[in-house]
Amino acid sequence: MTASGDIGLIGLAVMGQNLAMNIADHGYTIVVHNRTTERTDEFLAGPATGMSITGAETPQQLTDALETPRRIILMVKAGPAVDAVIEGLLPHLDPGDVIIDGGNSFYEDSIRRTAYLEEQGFLFVGTGVSGGEEGARHGPSIMPGGSPAAWPLVKDILQSIAAKVADGTPCCDWVGPDGAGHYVKMVHNGIEYGDIQLLAEAYDIMRTGLGMTYDEMGDVFAEWNAGRLESYLVEITADVMRYRDEDGEPLLEKILDAAGQKGTGRWTVESSLALGIPATLLAEAVFARAASALKDERVEAARSLSGPDRVIDGDRSEILADLEQALYASKIVSYAQGFMLMRLASEEHGWDIDFGSVALMWRQGCIIRAAFLEPIRDAFGSQPDLSNLLLDEGFGDTVEAAHLGWRRTVSRGVMAGIPVPAYGSALAFFDSYRTDRLPANLIQALRDYFGAHTYERVDRSRGEWFHTDWTGEGGDVSAGSYNA
Repeated sequence: MTASGDIGLIGLAVMGQNLAMNIADHGYTIVVHNRTTERTDEFLAGPATGMSITGAETPQQLTDALETPRRIILMVKAGPAVDAVIEGLLPHLDPGDVIIDGGNSFYEDSIRRTAYLEEQGFLFVGTGVSGGEEGARHGPSIMPGGSPAAWPLVKDILQSIAAKVADGTPCCDWVGPDGAGHYVKMVHNGIEYGDIQLLAEAYDIMRTGLGMTYDEMGDVFAEWNAGRLESYLVEITADVMRYRDEDGEPLLEKILDAAGQKGTGRWTVESSLALGIPATLLAEAVFARAASALKDERVEAARSLSGPDRVIDGDRSEILADLEQALYASKIVSYAQGFMLMRLASEEHGWDIDFGSVALMWRQGCIIRAAFLEPIRDAFGSQPDLSNLLLDEGFGDTVEAAHLGWRRTVSRGVMAGIPVPAYGSALAFFDSYRTDRLPANLIQALRDYFGAHTYERVDRSRGEWFHTDWTGEGGDVSAGSYNA
C-alpha cells in the first residue's frame, strides 16, 4: 500500500465516521480502520462512497498507508480500549509519530499517556471533541492538549475541520500540556449538565407549576432563544416541546423521567471536591440525575409523603419574566464555577490555560455553544487574571439586576414543592460569595472543641493557628491544623 494518507482514524462508530467524512471534506486523504472489518467495508461502500477515504484491515496496514510523521486519531471508547489500541499501534510507529485520542477520556489518563508515549519518542494529543454527530460531521469544538511538539503537526487539520465563529476563527486552539485538553472538555460537560438541569427546572415550573401546554412552553423557549439566552440547548428545548408522537401527543410527555449519565459530569464534581472549588450547581445537576434514577422509590414515596400541591399562582407573565432572570443568572454562576475550577487545575498542573480562548472554542460547534460565551471571552480577554466571572463589571451588574427575580423563582418553587436544586444552589453560591463573613467560624470552633483541629483568629495573622481547651479537661495538645 502506497504511503499517501494524510491522517489515519481508528474507530468507526457514529462519531468516528462523521469525523472521517469531515476530514475528507476539507481536502485530506484519510485512512480508516475498525476492529471489525465489516463496519469498515460498510462505511466505505455507504456514506464514504466517492470520498478520499480508504480502508485498512489491520493497524499495520493503516500505518503503512500514512505519510510520516504519522497522525492517527483514535475514536474508541474511553478507558482500557484506548490503551489497547495504542499498544497495538506502537510496534508499527516511528519516533515523532502522533497519536490523537479524540474520545471522552479522563484527563488523568491523558496525563499518563502523554508521559508514556513521550518516553518512547512518540507524541500524544488528548483532545476533547464536542458537538455530537452533527458537530463531528460539519464542525465540532475541538480542545487539544498533550505533547506541545505535536501541535504544529496537527494544527492545520484540526482547525480546518472545527466549527468557525462569524469572522472565520476556528473553535479549536491549543489548550495546554498533557491532560489540559481533556480537562477542559470534562468541565465543558459538567457545565452542560448544569445547563440542562436549569432548563429542566424551568420546564417543571412551567408545566407543573403554571399548567402550561407544550406549545406554550415551546413558544417561551423560542422567545428566550431570540434574546440573551440564545444557545443551542435553548433552541433544541423549544423543538423538543413542540415535537409530537405518532398519535399527535407531545412525545416528551411519554419519555421516562429517569436521566442517564456517562460519567464526565461526575468527574467534574470529583475534581472540584479534590481541588476545593465549590462547583455547587454542577454537583446538584449530577445529583438531580441520580435522584431521577430512583424512579420506583419516588413513585412509592409520592403515595405516602405529602407536601404542597405543586401549583404556582400569580401573573404568568411576571412569573416567566422572573424565571428568565433566574435562568440567566444561574448560567452565569454555572460558568463562573466551571472557570474557577479550570483556573485552579491550570495552576496545579502548570497548564497555563487561556480562558478567553476556551470561551471562543465553546462559541460554536459544541453542545453548550451560546451567544453568552462572547462576553465571557471579552471578560477574560480584557482581564486575563480575572478570578471569577462574578467580579467582571458586566456580569456582576447583570446578576445584581436579576437577583430579585431569581429569588422569587426559587421561593415559588420551594413553596409549591417543585424541586429547584440548580437554581437554589446557584443562588446560595452567589449569596455566599458576596458575603464577607460566613458562619464558618462556628464550624471551626466546633471542630476545635471535639477534635482539637485548631482555628485562625480575625485579630491575628492568617496562617497562625490556635487551640482552646473548651472544657478545661482537654489540655493543650491539638490534632494539627488543616483545611477540609
